[in-house]
Amino acid sequence: MRALFAIFPAILLLFSQSASAQKFDKNLPVDIDADKVTVDDRNKVHVFEGTVVLTQGTLTIKGDKIVVTQNAAGYHHGVATAKEGRLVTFRQKRAHSDAWVDGEAERIEYDSQTERAQLFNRAQVQSAGDLVKGPYIEYDVSTENYLVTDAPGKTRETPSPDGHRVHVTIQPKAKTEEKKQTK
Repeated sequence: MRALFAIFPAILLLFSQSASAQKFDKNLPVDIDADKVTVDDRNKVHVFEGTVVLTQGTLTIKGDKIVVTQNAAGYHHGVATAKEGRLVTFRQKRAHSDAWVDGEAERIEYDSQTERAQLFNRAQVQSAGDLVKGPYIEYDVSTENYLVTDAPGKTRETPSPDGHRVHVTIQPKAKTEEKKQTK
């Protein structure tokens, strides 16, 4: 059972921007607190419900329900959801920095086979003042690419007919970083 849960924290490790943070937290124990857990070993489904808090190293995921499944090939799929009106949240410290990565969405999914994390509805990720938000955020671990759009599978250049748009805020670099680069 423990091996099954070790993959789900990768949802947030994806957003850490640092492979060393990912490796460090991945090697630490996973702790999950919930009001209830249901285990279906035959179908490889584990359901945590009721104010779920998952921690692994500097990573914390909070939601109302987390479901982890394993397919026949051993790959895992994790889904964290929140009750209506609430959001799933995550937080993780970036490696070699004092900065934290914070994010939220109504639903967060991670598939270990495709190595993709998806944040659905009211999704946003923030780090060091930089912010990415929109109805849908997808992150590909292998290519380290983000896609932020109004819905999964959409890559069109034109605005959404229903007015859903994405937003990005990028903070200016600190003066100390600028001085280092000019020397």
